[in-house]
Amino acid sequence: MAQSISLSKFAKATDLKKRLWFTIGALIVFRLLSYVPLPGVDPTALGLLSERTTGGVLDFFNTFSGGSLSRMSLIALGVMPYITASIVVQLATSLSPKLAAIKKDGESGRKRLNQYTRYGTVLLTAVQGYFIAVGLEALGASNGVQAVIEPGMAFRVAAVISLIGGTMFLMWLGEQITSRGIGNGVSLIIMAGIVAHLPTTLVNLLEGGRSGSLDPLRLIGIIVAVVALVLFICFMERAQRRILIQYPKRQTQRGMQADRSHLPLKINTAGVIPPIFASSLLLMPLTISQFAGQRVAGESKWGDFIITLNQYLQHGSPVYMLLYGAGIIFFSFFYTAVVFNPEETADNLKRYGGFVPGIRPGKNTENYFDYVLTRITVLGAAYLTIICLLPEYLVSALSIPFYLGGTSLLIVVNVTMDTVTQIQSHLLAHQYGDLIKRAKLKGGRLR
Repeated sequence: MAQSISLSKFAKATDLKKRLWFTIGALIVFRLLSYVPLPGVDPTALGLLSERTTGGVLDFFNTFSGGSLSRMSLIALGVMPYITASIVVQLATSLSPKLAAIKKDGESGRKRLNQYTRYGTVLLTAVQGYFIAVGLEALGASNGVQAVIEPGMAFRVAAVISLIGGTMFLMWLGEQITSRGIGNGVSLIIMAGIVAHLPTTLVNLLEGGRSGSLDPLRLIGIIVAVVALVLFICFMERAQRRILIQYPKRQTQRGMQADRSHLPLKINTAGVIPPIFASSLLLMPLTISQFAGQRVAGESKWGDFIITLNQYLQHGSPVYMLLYGAGIIFFSFFYTAVVFNPEETADNLKRYGGFVPGIRPGKNTENYFDYVLTRITVLGAAYLTIICLLPEYLVSALSIPFYLGGTSLLIVVNVTMDTVTQIQSHLLAHQYGDLIKRAKLKGGRLR
């Protein structure tokens, strides 16, 4: 994909360069914010505390936030509450006829649904932020480290307000990247957090090989597995099922000819959305239970329930992997149904005279599209589940002392490919714009 990008064309594309610089600047702001601690938190004590409480779902959440959670920064929750709110709104749109009617209103309906998503983001961030603040107080007390300078309701209110402000700012920043930069803003923010954590993972990997905690053969196997996963992800993301579309014959200089084209259906139509959605839904209750579990005693029924829940839903546990895999499969089918509408596609083909050879236009074509899409979505869901769960199993089975997730790898590769594709589109649009300008200049000279 990157071979077709010419540096000479890139140098001339002024608008593309502005978009890239804006995107880079926005991501730098995101990284700087991850080092701004919450008010009332002692960064030194928090660093000691994070070293004692490594492992489990917190490491997974910390990877997605680019280390913001371990530093307990203003953006510790990242964009996960926004993604969770988006899931809830999309599910409600599919189930509620009233919200479905709003969605069909066009741009005004989309703005209303976005506003509902923002309200949901504020609510979810407030709930998660409160439990994090309470859990941080109890976590420091139980470990003998005073991470919170002055515990109490004032700290909790300040922490919740700060976390809401940080998450809402990230949501706004992602929207600005989407409109004024390159790529999907929210996906790029998630990728930037993961990429920022990759050097630490690589250092831990090499340090494990040097110190002897990781067997050399196991170290080589991990590197080979990562390279193989990247190649497999690239292959599957480019894989398509092309449906032949034929149009009525028309008179040309060479006689009667029929126009033919292909309708490309990606094997992974949903892209990287299912793992992000599934992980965000799991992270919300897991974060609450993880922090709440630090402040409950095992003497009460509620305390026993929280402790048991934390044990069963630990990162890499069978229950966690089962729920995560089920979430990926569900959102693969759900988001594919949102992205591709067989009925609408069949109606558009019928309107323009197109048809699939051997299939009658209309309802039969719709059923055929639905049949093909269901079959390739099964492959896509299986591919996503294997990519996300296989590294999880290997990390727990091989006792690797750090987190190395297929979900993170999938997001990085997918978002990178999507960004490169958009850069190519901007370069192509710039090239066509130059051709049109030259044609106009030549036309003016001839006159």
